[in-house]
Formats: sequence, structure tokens, C-alpha cells
Amino acid sequence: MKIESLNSIDSTEPYFVTIPNNLAGLRIDAALSVIIPELSRSVITNWIKAGAILVEDKIPKPKDKVVGSEKVFITPIISEDKLAFTPENIDLDIVYSDENIIVINKPAGLIVHPGNGNWSGTLLNGLLYHFAELQNIPRAGIVHRLDKDTSGLMVVARTALAQVKLVEQLQNRTVSRIYRAIVTGHTPQKGVINKNIGRDLNNRIKMAVLNVGGKEAITHFRTLEYFSEFSYIECKLETGRTHQIRVHMQSIHHPLVGDQTYGSRKINYPQSIVDAIISLNRQALHALKLSFIHPATNEVMSFTSKIPEDMKVLLQELRGEVENFDDEAYDDGNWEVMYVNE
Repeated sequence: MKIESLNSIDSTEPYFVTIPNNLAGLRIDAALSVIIPELSRSVITNWIKAGAILVEDKIPKPKDKVVGSEKVFITPIISEDKLAFTPENIDLDIVYSDENIIVINKPAGLIVHPGNGNWSGTLLNGLLYHFAELQNIPRAGIVHRLDKDTSGLMVVARTALAQVKLVEQLQNRTVSRIYRAIVTGHTPQKGVINKNIGRDLNNRIKMAVLNVGGKEAITHFRTLEYFSEFSYIECKLETGRTHQIRVHMQSIHHPLVGDQTYGSRKINYPQSIVDAIISLNRQALHALKLSFIHPATNEVMSFTSKIPEDMKVLLQELRGEVENFDDEAYDDGNWEVMYVNE
């Protein structure tokens, strides 16, 4: 094979190859698959159809035969899923890190893992930039997710062994995850929602409570504060299903404020509250506290994250002139204590 470019054939840059004379008579896609075994014949065929391969400056058809000595110009088409694992200089709020784990305070709006048309600008891309060794760890060490518009704490594994141990803790339900949320209506003082969750049978991009099938999902909640038409609640996950809190709270008729997928369309609140909800521009959900066993030292690690400013603004608007609740207070150990202000 003769490659007339300084770039290797694995490069994303264009390069030239020359068809050897001993391949004369083969189809162009077959000849190129011999010359460049790193590319499958189906990939070569797709590149030809996309106009990314020129033979003597002309776009061939995959079935065209070669005669030998043709110069072929190739412009690699890099799939989006490969670009997804490109390091990007994204600012990350790193709460804690050592040689085994990283704890991140994720802002609302940041997607955790590439996919579904969002192939860059994710937490994964930022992790690969700031921690180059994560290139060697599946999913760049990510062991659990938060929705794009949910803020708060996440733990990331920095080694393969740490990743295995953290995943085991998640499966064994020994990781404690506590969230704060603002929901519509007045919730019970406390409760447990034990309803299976799976894909919505009528809308595959949504999740739903299912009477048949789905995966077990358990959410504990308690009410911290009541407002005229809203409740401020704390949720503790026993399982970690996609959109779990959002789907479960909707299922008991208390959807999260600002949730565009599962929330209420009602907007006839006082204008100042409507403005605060519009300014929030997301579901009012924050991962406040995260506790787990350190995968190397076996110590219990606990982290807390302050309520973000956009949720604070909404809470202040709901409270009006009265400041009757300490947003930074939390009590993970005693869920029998209620913080309800009628």
C-alpha cells in the first residue's frame, strides 16, 4: 500500500492512497477494504455514497472496477459516538478528589453522558479533559447519572476497581442519595412510593409508572415546608431509575415545579411566582447529599451541596416576607423528624 500523506490512516485528516496494480478488476469498495483493513467494507461503501472518497477527483460508485494505479483521496467521516469521547475544557465544580474517586457538583443544564444527538459538551467530555486517565475507564468512570436539568452531587470512579465497587454499592442500595424538590400541591407529611418504572408505552422518550413490567423503583419523601399551592420536599432514593423522582411525584399528583416533561401546565399563579418559575427554566430538583463507602479505604464519605441560586430565588418568592426554614439544614439520620410549616 502506498499512503501519500504524512497522516496515518487512523487520522481524522484527509489522505491519499494509490490502488496497487495487482488489485485491478476488483470493485473499488473491495479494493479499498484490502488496502485499508482498518476500515470495513460497509464503512467504505457508506463513505463512497457520502462523497467522502474520490477516485482521480471523481465520485465513484461502490461497484466501479479499478484498473490499478488510481489515486484515491479519502476524507474520513468520524462518527458522532467516537467524537463523544473527545476531551473538552469544560469547567467542573470538583468537591473532592483523590486517586480513586471524584465528587462533582453538577450544574443544571450539563448533560452527564453523550447520546441522542448530544455528542459533545457533556460532563464526560470535561472529565476526560481534567482527568486524562479516565480514557482507560469505561464511561470515563461515571457510575450514575443526574438528568440534564437536575443539579447536585455525583461520584465518579477514577480506577476500574473503584468503579466496580461503587457500582456494587449502588446495586446493593448502600449509597445514600438525598434530593430537595419543589412540587405542586400539598404533599403528605411523609410517604413511600413503590411503583415500577419503565418506558411510557405511548411515548418512548418518557418514563412512566407501569402496572405490568418495568423495574422496581422506591422513593421515600418527607415534606419540609408548605406554601399556598406548593410543597418543599426531601426525597431519599432506594433505587435509581431514570427520572425516578419526577415520575413518582407525578404519579401521586404532585409533579415537580418547572418540569417540562412531567409537570403541570398550570400558570395562573401570582405573576411574581410565574416569573420565578420561568427564570428557573428547569425542574426544581437538586441532589443535596451523597454518602457512600470509599472504595479503597472503606470509610463512609458524606458530601452536601448548597441549594442552587435559581431554586433559592423561587423558594424566597414562595415564602414572601417570612424566612421560616433553614435551607442548608439537613438531617439524614432521622427521617421521623418532620420540618413542616403550615
